[in-house]
Amino acid sequence: MTSLPRSAGAERMDEPGQDAAELARSLADLRGVNRWLGGTRVVLHHLRALVDAEPPRRWRILDVATGSADIPLAIARWARARGTRVEIVATDLHPTTLAVARERVAGIPDVRAEAADALALPYKDGAFDVVICSTALHHFDDPADVAAVLREMGRVGRVGGIVNDLRRSRPALLGANLLAATVWRTHPVTRHDGPLSVRRAFTPAELMDAARAAGLAGARVHTHAPFRVALTWRGERT
Repeated sequence: MTSLPRSAGAERMDEPGQDAAELARSLADLRGVNRWLGGTRVVLHHLRALVDAEPPRRWRILDVATGSADIPLAIARWARARGTRVEIVATDLHPTTLAVARERVAGIPDVRAEAADALALPYKDGAFDVVICSTALHHFDDPADVAAVLREMGRVGRVGGIVNDLRRSRPALLGANLLAATVWRTHPVTRHDGPLSVRRAFTPAELMDAARAAGLAGARVHTHAPFRVALTWRGERT
C-alpha cells in the first residue's frame, strides 16, 4: 500500500478552452514521456503477447483517449516491421487534441483518428480485436467512471485489452517534480499536469479493483520500471 493518497483535480490539458499552442507543447512532452520512460515499450510488450497467441489476421485496434496518437503510430511502425497487418482507430474527445492527432496520422494508411467518448464508445460489441488506453485512465476521478471506461473497452474488444498508465508512488512524484522544475519549467501545462498525473494515478491494487468492478475476467496487473503499471485481459467478461 502506498503512503501517497490518490488526488482529484482537473488537469489543464483537459480544459476545453486550453490554448492550442500550449496544449500541443504538452502533448509533445507526453510523447517524450511515453518514448523515454516506458509507456510505448509497455504497450508493445503486451500487444505482442496478445498478437502472438492468436492466428494471423488483420488486427483491428482501438486506442482510447489517444492524445497526439503517438502510441498508434508506434504500433503501426512495429506492425510493419514484423509483417503484421493492422487497422488502428485513434480516438479522443477533446477537439483540439483530436485535431493534433488527425494532423499527425494524416497520410498513414494504417491509422485514422476520430472522435469518441471513452465512457460511451460509439462502436458495436466486439468491433475491435484489441482496445488500448495509454496514460489516460487516471484522468477519471470517480471510481464509477474508471470502471465504466474499462467496461466499454471490454465490450468493444474481442480478443483483449491493455491499459498502460503511471504508477502512483513517492519516487514517481519526485521524478515528476524534478522534470517540472527543469525540463518542463517553461511549459505551464505540463509543469502543472505532470506531478498531478502521478498523484491521480493508480497503484496496482487499485487498478485490479477497478478491473473487478468492470467485470473483466482474467485481468492481470503488471508493473514496469521505472513508474509504469499495465492492466491486461483477454476476451471473456463476467
